[in-house]
Amino acid sequence: MLDRVKRIIEIYEEILRMPHRTEIARELREEDDIFLLLLYSEMIGIPNPVYYYTLELYPYMIEKFHDWHLRMGMEKSPLSGIRCC
Repeated sequence: MLDRVKRIIEIYEEILRMPHRTEIARELREEDDIFLLLLYSEMIGIPNPVYYYTLELYPYMIEKFHDWHLRMGMEKSPLSGIRCC
């Protein structure tokens, strides 16, 4: 009985989210873009006040860098230290 109630609640929440799925995905993508801009801003010449704290994030974010610079309209990587193309 409890499993059925949980399943009904999941279905109801999915129905409510369905029309907004693309909006949510766009917002998440924009947040990622802004975060990556902040993360790599020092390397492209924009002063970053939190550069010291973001250095340790580079190994985790390097995989997303290629998709990010393509979305930003840069055909090739703007950073000489990161060659992804």
